[in-house]
Amino acid sequence: MTQEQFSNIAHTIPVDPGIYKYFDEKNELIYVGKAKSLRKRVSSYFTKTFTTYKTHELVQRIRRIEFTIVNSEQDAFLLENSLIKQFQPKFNINLKDDKSYPFIVVKNEPFPRVFLTRRKINDGSEYLGPFTSVGKVRELLDFVKGNIQLRTCQLNLTDNNIRKGKFKVCLEYHLGNCKGPCEGLQTAEDYKEGLVQLKNILKGNLGPLMQEFKKEMRELAEKMNFEKAEIVRKKLEHLETYESRSIIVSRHLSHADVFSMLRDGDHAYVNFLMVENGTIVQTHTTEVETHLEESDEEVLAFTVAQLRETFNSHAREIILPFPIEYPEEGITLTIPKGGDKKKLLELSEKNVDYFREELRKKKILQLEGKTLDERKKVLDQLMEDLQLSELPIHIECFDNSNFQGSYPVSAMVCFRDGVESKKDYRHFNVKTVQGINDFATMKEVVHRRYRRLLEEQQSLPQLVIIDGGKGQLSAAMESITELGLTGMMTVVGLAKNEEEIFFPGDTESIKLPYNSDSLKLIRRIRDEVHRFGITFHRQKRSKGTFVNELEQIQGIGRRTADMLLKEFRSVNKIKLLTEEEIAAVIGGAKAKLVKAHFSPPPREENL
Repeated sequence: MTQEQFSNIAHTIPVDPGIYKYFDEKNELIYVGKAKSLRKRVSSYFTKTFTTYKTHELVQRIRRIEFTIVNSEQDAFLLENSLIKQFQPKFNINLKDDKSYPFIVVKNEPFPRVFLTRRKINDGSEYLGPFTSVGKVRELLDFVKGNIQLRTCQLNLTDNNIRKGKFKVCLEYHLGNCKGPCEGLQTAEDYKEGLVQLKNILKGNLGPLMQEFKKEMRELAEKMNFEKAEIVRKKLEHLETYESRSIIVSRHLSHADVFSMLRDGDHAYVNFLMVENGTIVQTHTTEVETHLEESDEEVLAFTVAQLRETFNSHAREIILPFPIEYPEEGITLTIPKGGDKKKLLELSEKNVDYFREELRKKKILQLEGKTLDERKKVLDQLMEDLQLSELPIHIECFDNSNFQGSYPVSAMVCFRDGVESKKDYRHFNVKTVQGINDFATMKEVVHRRYRRLLEEQQSLPQLVIIDGGKGQLSAAMESITELGLTGMMTVVGLAKNEEEIFFPGDTESIKLPYNSDSLKLIRRIRDEVHRFGITFHRQKRSKGTFVNELEQIQGIGRRTADMLLKEFRSVNKIKLLTEEEIAAVIGGAKAKLVKAHFSPPPREENL
């Protein structure tokens, strides 16, 4: 749909909140979105210049627009998530997690059986979960069987059948695992109490059951029934052992959902911890694929809604690393600064880091497990695709990294024969560049790297990849020219979003086949330089070795600088703020110092 075609229908779109749906020429739903004002949001697609080709591609495919008016932003948010989950449009955020999860079902029948299932049937039964691990469910059921006397048989225990004496107790009764409801030896009320205890265990609430066992043990001991008292004591000991193996967060923290996110280009990784009664009862990490220009806040809000629905969470508090728009009523969003909630968030971040690292290792194994000849075929393909003059057995890749517009560092990784050569990896503390200047930073680190190789008379790589596109490629080539290395190795730029490859001086980029081995290798090299650079960055930040531009202001210390960065995310954004906006965070006196530092001196005019 062109801008002119859209202008003919723009006036028919309401200004109310709601959801909009885009269809292509095949009448296939390709995108669903929400909006506070439908007309304003939909119009932005046809009047705004987007920076990614994917958004441009979406607009080009739109042939028909539908919308649904709702009463509130919350309704729009919930409806959008529901439609995305149902139809999975190709341009929407996609949770790459399509497996089914196990439930514990409490069957709708007399003296309900309890067992594992992956199928939810609308038969009136109660389904507990879902759970992220079949092994965890089986462990729970074994634990329940050893501590709560519930039947495991499939007998039809109606009142009529029990009265007629159709059944006899089995071995489970004699082993103490069942109280014999089949012969009328257990009432339905007593059995129901066991189900309540089961649900408490699943929620991590072991206190009531432990108190019940202590009371029963005392009563048996008072009656001199020491053998049965010893059986109950062992169950109590089993419960205490189980509780100690659970991750106890806080006796004072009740129910909460904890989310953390790690972003890597078009992919994000989100970890979810479900906390009930101060105990982590569920943990799950998922990979999220984005397609347009979604912000971190949009990706996390979408994933939070999807995972809370998937795992039937009713927690009224959500703990997050940064604020998001989450319009569900009655929900408290917490961005912790310290205490137990901050420790929970850090634990979640540790899990998401581990998940991403494991995925990376799996990708690496796909090539590292191959023979030298198989790896050479991949390099041959890369040589042909990029039209290189020689086989790229030695590849180096550079990437700049900064934190919220501050603390610039750079990283370089080296691949030999298609696999990592970690002994050749290098980190660079930027020395000659003030502030954030990716081009100047790239020029510096490339110059330092290859000047060192020349001085030490080491071999040069056949291929150098500059992660960042045309501007950083041009800056790198300035250093290559100054060192007299032009033509001695191939240098290319890799656009961050589109995976387009640029050669120096070319106006057009090239795109390798999406699933080709050569592009997979380049992606892996790019992912590795990102990982290596981010790891270095975190180490530097945690050691407090960065000094940013804010700390260089007389009267502004690290604590004040950190407060500003946490609130406003970047030094560049702080430069644009008014003194009043800065004062709201750090007070009037310090705000004056910051504003004076960034405000240019008045120009003198000749009269």
